[in-house]
Amino acid sequence: MNNNFSYLLIALLLFIFGVPVASNLDLISLQMSRVLGASSLLAVGVWSLRGAGRLYSAGMLVAITGIVLSILSVVRESDMLHVITLLAMFVFLLLATINAFRQIAVGNDISLNRIVGAVCVYLLLGVMWSIAYNVLEYLQPDSFKGLTELVSPVWNPDWIYFSFVTITTLGYGDITPLTQTARSLTVAEAIVGQFYIAVLVAGLVSAYISSKRDSNDRD
Repeated sequence: MNNNFSYLLIALLLFIFGVPVASNLDLISLQMSRVLGASSLLAVGVWSLRGAGRLYSAGMLVAITGIVLSILSVVRESDMLHVITLLAMFVFLLLATINAFRQIAVGNDISLNRIVGAVCVYLLLGVMWSIAYNVLEYLQPDSFKGLTELVSPVWNPDWIYFSFVTITTLGYGDITPLTQTARSLTVAEAIVGQFYIAVLVAGLVSAYISSKRDSNDRD
């Protein structure tokens, strides 16, 4: 299981930073960016689930389904298929988050893989909430204001930006939730983000102290 989070971290960083920038610079089209972003994240993310038993099998099934649906949504120009793709991504990322959290929450050793896994969980939470905002806006239009006007109502890189601004509680205010559902989602993300950081830091400090104590006892 060593280094099983490294590739996931790279895929997440590319999805969060690379895809929006490439789309903004017109290096790739918005449709192509959403296909490449979703497909690469799903394909690479499966690697982090290896050795996880049923989670791996379920993740593989969801990932393949998501990749196929992502391609079909562009070929058929179907917004509904893309929404289903987003839901498949959400389920997969939830499985990846559960697997990662189980690994980083158990044990007293502080390894590089454990730290990378902890970072991945934080990024996964942000991406999952961006998907939730995206689906909410599709199902209930005008739940948010301040979004960039795009041809497609389904995928907007603004969601990634807004999600991480919310989870870090920066709150610039350029994108604002209008409905009660949207506001509840943003509040929940801010709370989860802050609690995760607090629990993560406390857990790593505790693991470090335990590791040092065990090392001193052996000496």
